[in-house]
Amino acid sequence: MNKFEVIILGSGSALPTLKKRPTSQLVHYSNKYFLIDCGEGTQVQLRKAKVSFLKINNIFISHLHGDHYFGLVGLISSMHLLGRVADLNVYAPAELKEIIYIQLRASYTQLRFKLVFHELASKETEQIFEDKNLKVHTIPLKHKIYTNGFLLKEKPRTRKMKAEKLKFYEIPHYKIDGIKQGDDFVTENGETIDNNKLTFPPEESRSYAFCSDTAYREKIIPIIKGVTMLYHETTFLEKDSELAKKTLHSTAKQAGSIAKQAEVGKLLIGHFSARYNEEDYPSFIEEVKQEFENVEVAVEQSVYKV
Repeated sequence: MNKFEVIILGSGSALPTLKKRPTSQLVHYSNKYFLIDCGEGTQVQLRKAKVSFLKINNIFISHLHGDHYFGLVGLISSMHLLGRVADLNVYAPAELKEIIYIQLRASYTQLRFKLVFHELASKETEQIFEDKNLKVHTIPLKHKIYTNGFLLKEKPRTRKMKAEKLKFYEIPHYKIDGIKQGDDFVTENGETIDNNKLTFPPEESRSYAFCSDTAYREKIIPIIKGVTMLYHETTFLEKDSELAKKTLHSTAKQAGSIAKQAEVGKLLIGHFSARYNEEDYPSFIEEVKQEFENVEVAVEQSVYKV
């Protein structure tokens, strides 16, 4: 089974603290690394996590509030200094392209590699990335400016052959791929062998949904329904629900409600307002558990298996 895990690089909100960095996460799938958001200090956090900058080929930026992208030009500059030549794909609101190029021009930086911007503008969910194993879709969120979450989902897996049946039925090598896809097998005598006799069911596909900086939004539930793991912002406790409503953020209880309705496997919470400290974190967990039981606080430099 391919490795599928999330490394939390930054889990704070707008104001960095001595213990919390702005939002950034690294998704490690098989031998690929996907960076989600890039707040200040992301490249230092990547070094602490012992991940090479040059292994990152795709970066997803949720929105253009500074705590979600102010670290990007520094990371790009470091990639340049490290001799990167491979293309770097950035999926983000359209305005980010101009922001980055203004900074590069002002510093007379001519990158050795190509920046490929994939401009996001749709208010509906859309597929923005695909390879042989994985698809990425946007999750339209509700915030002060145009904002997306991201859903990373494995493609359906193939069935597993029963080794003893290969020999017993003398199945030709060129038939194996079709059988793994669900085909029955017809012997030379014309007998049809049901696929269930030849294979084991495939392992269930895994998925990860990232939803940060959003007001309570039930419209996302069909998109994230049944995901293996969900990260959802919990900027405020319920006692500050009016502030959450005003700033278009979510409370812990609201995140729990989304997780419950979407029937997710596990919920990670973070993006706590700087008004709270570590002594308040149990209160976030308690409020989530009023709605949803399987929840953890997203701890920086921790790795969570999907």
